[in-house]
Formats: sequence, C-alpha cells, structure tokens
Amino acid sequence: MPWLAATLAVVIFVVDTLTTLDIAVAVLYVAVILLAMDFAGQRGILVVAAACAGLTLLSYVIVHEEGEGGPILRCLVSLTAIAIAGLLAARHQRSVASLREHASLLDLTHDTVFVRDRNDVIVYWNRAAEKLYGWSAEQALGRKAADLLQTEFPAPFESIMADLARDGRWEGELVHTCRDGRRVTVASRWAMRRDSRGHPAAILETNNDVTERRDMEKGLDRARSELAHVGRLATMGELTASIAHEVNQPLAAIVTNGEAGLRWLDREEPNLPQVRTSLEHMIRNGQRASDVVRRLRALSRKVDPSYGPVSVPEVVSDVAMLMERELLTHRVALSVQVEPGLPPVRGDRVQLQQVVMNLMLNGIQAMDAVTDRPRRLTVEIRRSAEELPDEIGGVAFSVSDTGNGIDPAHLPKLFDAFFTTRAEGMGMGLSICRSIVEAHGGRLSASNRPDSGASFQVSLPAWQDGVP
Repeated sequence: MPWLAATLAVVIFVVDTLTTLDIAVAVLYVAVILLAMDFAGQRGILVVAAACAGLTLLSYVIVHEEGEGGPILRCLVSLTAIAIAGLLAARHQRSVASLREHASLLDLTHDTVFVRDRNDVIVYWNRAAEKLYGWSAEQALGRKAADLLQTEFPAPFESIMADLARDGRWEGELVHTCRDGRRVTVASRWAMRRDSRGHPAAILETNNDVTERRDMEKGLDRARSELAHVGRLATMGELTASIAHEVNQPLAAIVTNGEAGLRWLDREEPNLPQVRTSLEHMIRNGQRASDVVRRLRALSRKVDPSYGPVSVPEVVSDVAMLMERELLTHRVALSVQVEPGLPPVRGDRVQLQQVVMNLMLNGIQAMDAVTDRPRRLTVEIRRSAEELPDEIGGVAFSVSDTGNGIDPAHLPKLFDAFFTTRAEGMGMGLSICRSIVEAHGGRLSASNRPDSGASFQVSLPAWQDGVP
C-alpha cells in the first residue's frame, strides 16, 4: 500500500507538471491521502498531506509564470482539497486509534465478547472467545455465530430476537459447541445497538462460562436427591406399624367378606344379592390395599424429581392414610382444614409427600409428653398470603401441634443439618424438608403458637401452564 500511494503521487505530479490541462489535476492527491489511511497513523497522514501540498506547489513553480490568474486559482483549490482531506483523514485515524484502544481493552476480560451484525454475522471476536471456543478472530469473522457455535437456545431464536428488539437487552443461558467438540454452558448477555434511524445495527454478546458451576449444581441436586431418598426410607422405618396396619386392614376385610360370601352361598337357597355385596366389598378393599402398596412404592422408589401440577389436599390425604396407625398409637386427633377452590402447585408429588410426612410425624412426636390437654394435629391448607419470587398466587399449608413448642434458642438452627433435640434423631428431616421446599420455589418456616405448641408453614408457587 505505501508503494502504491507513492507511485500514484509520482504519476499525479508528472501529469500536473508536463500537461497543460485546464483542470486542477493536483486535487487527485486526495486519493493518495485516502490510501495512506490504511498504513499511516494520524501524524503520518499529516506528513503525507504536507508532501502532496509541497508537490502541488513545486509543480506550479516549474510550469506556470508568476501572476497568471487561472493556474493560481487551480493551485489554491488543490491545496484546499488536500488540506481538508488531510485533516478529515487525520481526525478519522484518531477515532480509529481510539476505537482500537478500547477494543484492545476487551481482550483483557475473561468473558468472551463478540459483535454480530443484524444478519448474525460476526464482526468482532475478542481474545477470550478465541481461548474458549478455539477459533481465531480470522476464522470467526464473517461466520454466522449460531452456525459456528451450534448454539442451543432456551427458547426459539425468533422469540429471543423479538425480546431483544423490544427491550434492547436479553439474558439467558446458552449451550455452545467449541472447535474441539466440547459443549460449554454460558451465561449470555446481549445488547442491541441501533443506527440513527432506530434500525438494529449490531448486537454485542458477552458470555461467561458456567459449565463447571452447572455441573456442580447438578451434582448437588443428585446428592440432595440421594439424601431425600434416605430420609424417606428412614421415615418409613418409623412408620412400620402404621404401614402394616394400613395393609392388613383391607386384607382382613377381604377375608371377612370372602367368608361371608361363602356362608351366603352355602345356604339351601343361596342369597345371591348378599354374595354380590360381599364381592363388591372385597373388590373395594383389594383396591384400597393396592393403593396403599402403590403409595409405599412411590415413597420408597429412587427416581429423579418430576415436576407437574399437584393437588396439596390430595398429598395430605395420601399421607394421612399412611399415618392413621401412628395417630392412633400416640392418641392424636388429626384435623384437616381445606380452603375450597385451591389451584394445584408446581411440584413433585413424592417429595411433597415426604415433606408432609416429616412435618406430621414431628408434630405427633412433639406431643408425646403432653398429658394435661388434648393432643391435636391440625393441617390447614389455604391460598398463600405471601408473594413468592416471579409467581402470582400460590398455596400454603401449615402443620400445627399442641405440644410444648420450640425452644426460642433452637429456632435459628432448627433447619440446620444434623441438629436435633431428640436423642434418637438424626437431625436430617427438617433440613431435607427445607431443601425440597426451596427446590420447588417455596418457603418453609417455623414458629411457636400463642397458646401452646409449634407450627410449620409451607408456601408453594401455583402451577402455571407453559412454565417448566
């Protein structure tokens, strides 16, 4: 490029000096200045402009006589054009140098930064992007970002672009594929720049690699699931007598109804309507036994949480059936109060059953020492009065007992792992309950009742269609 500019300057000088054209040939030196913008800095451009002005004056001195009006005017026009072009080029070069300095600062950040035009074509690619993804800037520029990185979006791309066009910003997690085939999860932030007419001009995208963090969170989720499973098995071990009673009761009823049916058949004139009634009772009790076994299998199986719409009253009813024997043994009266018209909550039925079971079992055991008043366990299910994050409405339920309450000194650490006030306790039940509730986007708290006993309150977000 420098040789091309020098050659062009010589050609213009020769033409301006050796020809007698009645035009300002020296104006063409502006092209030399424009070529110099590709290899010269601000000071270099001013030097080139001064050299072009010098060649223009030299050509005028060689060719024209002093005092001629036309050549002087053409010389002045040429010098003016050279001066203007030189100043504008130097100003532009100063702006370019400033932009390059700012762009070089983006290479210092550990976050990947690249710029896409409105057609998703990459026009800037910083050093952190080269390091994370494996493509150099020369290899990435001019490529479509979504194709190069095989981007997996959390929502349709058109929907994301619509949000970006509306708000000017977008944040979310993306999955990118690197040059070596590695898949990385990034926390991505987009910002749109518009031109003077308000049309989208470019998109600045910054990405922070959160792959290790997400892998760690998944590992914690798996560990929490393992712990919750162990907690369920431990709780079921405490309810062995209740479970045996719930299974034996319908089985005994089946035997009784079967014997009654045989007696009705053994009569001289079989009473078929009574036989039919006995068979129907046997079927109902068989179904009840099957339901008990199904619930036990659900509580004991080890599976990943499956979130969907769940009815809290149904969950409480299922658990109450399993704990009927425990209530009788401890001489505890159960009262369930349900507000009508409650929406379903977003949750995993088995895990919510575990929470209700732990809270009810804790309430029952907390009343073992009570002798001067009725032992009453109350479950209230109602609409949530508190606003949960990013949710509208919800369902709350409380499990209250009439025991001696919670020592105020124990309240701050009640949900800590391995903290227990029972000699035979493991100190994991309430900790597991809180982790399950928080994983459901809800809250679990405890307080003492004004009269006597303690109360545990759970708030859960309502199920919303379309929300995973």
